[in-house]
Amino acid sequence: MQKKILFLALCLTMASQFQAKAQSSKQDSIYKKYFIGSSFLMLGNFIPNDPNRPDFVQINLGYRITPKDVVFLELKTSKFNWPLGMPWDEIVDEDRAQYNFPGYVRQFIVGFAYNRFWWKGLYTGVHAMNAYQTYRDLDKKKLANGYTLFMTYRLGYQLNFFKNRFFFEPSIGLTHWPIKTNTPQSFKNEEKKWPNYFGWEPGLHFGYNF
Repeated sequence: MQKKILFLALCLTMASQFQAKAQSSKQDSIYKKYFIGSSFLMLGNFIPNDPNRPDFVQINLGYRITPKDVVFLELKTSKFNWPLGMPWDEIVDEDRAQYNFPGYVRQFIVGFAYNRFWWKGLYTGVHAMNAYQTYRDLDKKKLANGYTLFMTYRLGYQLNFFKNRFFFEPSIGLTHWPIKTNTPQSFKNEEKKWPNYFGWEPGLHFGYNF
């Protein structure tokens, strides 16, 4: 996990080398209505010898209703084996295996998001993510199918470069899950030790405008 944090820091450092550009106005000749993107968090998949590799994939498909109002679809899949409410200091703890699930969760997410730009590239966003989850034990045997609604509230800044063809959005968010169904009892026993929210969740979205 410490190596993952270093990856994130490297991404932010690289992004800071690009000249920031304000959010385009609709009258600007380089204004683009559509975009496709993803997240630099997928770099976590390439950390060698990581027993907790997330197998994380994300695709964003977006539309700019106005220069300040953006909606997009998020398609994700990931795998995790620890309670999502664990704070950062516990997640990066090398001995956190004591908190791990007796198995893992594979989830497929269909999410809908809205970003509002307020000043230059500064924006706030809200994400509603429908997670369809499969719970498996340590032998990879299926235990149950479940559903979780994740709500994320995000504050970020968009950097544009190469004549607004590409963008990078570092952000921070708060996620909670008001709806969670059909969780196996053995997983619940670990989850109840932690809150049903996660703060200071990093976002490292990037994309291509067209």
